[in-house]
Amino acid sequence: MYFEQFYLGCLAHASYMLASDGEAVVVDPQRDVDIYLKAAEQHGVLIRHIFETHLHADFVSGHKELAARTGAKIYIGPNSRATVPHVEVRDGFALQVGKVKISVLETPGHTIESISLLVTDEEKSPNPTAVLTGDTLFVGDVGRPDLPKTHSPQVLAGLLYDSLHGKLLTLADDVVVYPGHGAGSLCGKNLGTARSTTIRTERLTNYALQIKSKEEFIQQLTTHLPPRPEYFPQDAQINREGAPALSELHDLTPISPTALKSLLDQGVMVVDVRSAEQFSSGHVPGSISIPLSGEFASWAGIVLGLSSRPVLIAESLQQLSEARTRLARVGIDDLGGYLEGGVEAWTNAGFALTDLPVVSVQTLSQTLQTRQASVVDVRRRPEWDAGHIEGAVWRALDDFNAGLPELSRDTQIAVHCKGGYRSLIACSLLQRAGFQNVVNVSGGFVAWEKAGLPIISESPVGV
Repeated sequence: MYFEQFYLGCLAHASYMLASDGEAVVVDPQRDVDIYLKAAEQHGVLIRHIFETHLHADFVSGHKELAARTGAKIYIGPNSRATVPHVEVRDGFALQVGKVKISVLETPGHTIESISLLVTDEEKSPNPTAVLTGDTLFVGDVGRPDLPKTHSPQVLAGLLYDSLHGKLLTLADDVVVYPGHGAGSLCGKNLGTARSTTIRTERLTNYALQIKSKEEFIQQLTTHLPPRPEYFPQDAQINREGAPALSELHDLTPISPTALKSLLDQGVMVVDVRSAEQFSSGHVPGSISIPLSGEFASWAGIVLGLSSRPVLIAESLQQLSEARTRLARVGIDDLGGYLEGGVEAWTNAGFALTDLPVVSVQTLSQTLQTRQASVVDVRRRPEWDAGHIEGAVWRALDDFNAGLPELSRDTQIAVHCKGGYRSLIACSLLQRAGFQNVVNVSGGFVAWEKAGLPIISESPVGV
């Protein structure tokens, strides 16, 4: 059996291909499907089957395009309401691919149509050796139960408990678990960094599987969930219908500096995808920084929304192409164009740049002693609860746009996250909103802890 995991760090998303006797299966494909076609060609196999473990809310699937280009069938669990041509599969459905058997387990909870796929390599063993769990079971976590609007989080959490204890935990200890996401995904609370695990490891170490009472499980799973991004239901609907092929997207329109200045004055979103260092040293006033180096696609979806039609600023055509692909992965297909010539063209046209000062944690600590700065912590709730800077205001970047902090414009605003990526985005949003005295904390909370500076734990301060 050929088996490969394709891990997309920008979305913390894992997809899979397995094959036997010249026939291949793809599970949970990302939108840009050429990677599967190339892998199939390299291994001399033909893609004939595509499984979706559920209708994904955090990214746009490539199932429709991949099926169109290969003639493969799409398989989706029951009650999906999907209109893309597909085969509905339930408990007991088994697909024989050469010497590999793929058996379906209905595992609702994260979504109502969620399934897991038991894999048996019959050349090695008559028993299942792996299970692809989608967003039902992760490394160190389980899927969040609050994404679909058709069922309450409590109902879905109860179904998730039954799926875990009645289906997945009945598997042998040595069965390898391959989840649909890793650390950084918003489909769980706090996923681990490993790309796979085993039933035994999760049985012993996964916090959610230690909860014996169904009632307590429901209570814990539905408490302190991270905010649900507004684009999640939209992505789920796109996947229900099937997204258009990437080749159908129109070409990006070049925009002159003068035209961009006019668009900025009208409130159009302009996104700078260059590095944090480049943005900090000089950027177009009013632009939002979301560097390609981090979880670009997820944060673009959260901060911008699918209907934002952003204009891009990049340092090269290659960077523009990469940004466009990543935006399409979350469903931001309609872009407003790009700044022709980049930042250099902006300055050559006589327009000024603005910078974003960066301060060390030592400098911030000294400034706080004189009470000449306010601190905004943009990490998520579990990170805040584990420890934070005394007097800081908590405003997770996930819902930053819901209401910018009501802070004095006369006092320096120092923004930090764990390492600096999220705080950079937040700083650019504050500058766009008219805050002038904003600084980004270099190294974030990690640097603060390493420097031995004091931290406390208490309930978050509202704003």
